[in-house]
Amino acid sequence: MITLPVSNGALLPSVGFGFWKVEKASAAEVAQQAIAAGYRHLDCACDYGNEMEVGHGIAQAMEAGLCRRDDLWVTSKLWNTYHAAEHVSIACEKSLQDLGLKQLDLYLMHFPIAQRYVSLDVRYPPGWFFDPAAAKPCMEEVRVPLSETWAAMEKLVDDGLVKHIGICNFGTSLLRDLLSYARIRPSVLQVESHPFLVQAKLLRYCQQEGIAFTAFSPLGAASYYSLGMANASESLLDHRIVQCIALEKHRSAAQVLLRWGVQRGTSVIPKTSDVTRMKENLQLFDFELSDDEMQSISELDRHRRFNDPGVFCESAFDTFCPIYE
Repeated sequence: MITLPVSNGALLPSVGFGFWKVEKASAAEVAQQAIAAGYRHLDCACDYGNEMEVGHGIAQAMEAGLCRRDDLWVTSKLWNTYHAAEHVSIACEKSLQDLGLKQLDLYLMHFPIAQRYVSLDVRYPPGWFFDPAAAKPCMEEVRVPLSETWAAMEKLVDDGLVKHIGICNFGTSLLRDLLSYARIRPSVLQVESHPFLVQAKLLRYCQQEGIAFTAFSPLGAASYYSLGMANASESLLDHRIVQCIALEKHRSAAQVLLRWGVQRGTSVIPKTSDVTRMKENLQLFDFELSDDEMQSISELDRHRRFNDPGVFCESAFDTFCPIYE
């Protein structure tokens, strides 16, 4: 397994397992299966609603001797409703409790969006609506500077609750601003990236600044069909160029796409509940793509972002909430 260096000499496994959209009923089993398949980088979040079950799976895997805690890199994410300084530790401690861990390897700010606080006693995970039962439910944003949230996340490191902190869904402008005041620099940036959304400048900037770059949705549109956020004509797995390279390499289209991501210097976090595909998605290190193949895949870039709050928040949550141009 190739790793990416992060701060303090730590190493981030370049292929992780994502738990977004993994059903609660199967999440414990999926977590144990992923660890058994060889995954050591587990990508979780409060908003996924399955951290307790994932935690059970981790515990079962350790009890079965499949891994030790020190073998795993476990990531979780701070949800939008916990951005105020006094709420950050509440959210982190809840994720730790649910995952059954004493410390996270990485805690990420999920979005650069601050929403009105929802107490754990009222609803957890809180989701996007402040009051889903309202006559006209919507998001309720609040004015919390990112600097306040980041300072509270830095305190999590000071207090030993997390080893590393980072951000998700930031562009270069927000990242530059964060670096201007951060006492503890972000270790990782996690953003959507795949051949339809290459993000070359953002990746280059992260590499320049020594920030590890993690790509979510590395296979493109597939996770978004059921949400109405993509259509089948946008499939990267079925794209002619990807299929041709896969045929020539005697690999699956998914392996080609993931290898492209790893070979360009990112970590990738695919997800699947199929054990055969879990194993297949890890088998990326006994072949390489040529420079021409890498270029052919990169040239598929069409700046197509599937996970865009500026689109889905308005259609699903009755609130226009852009964070990208």
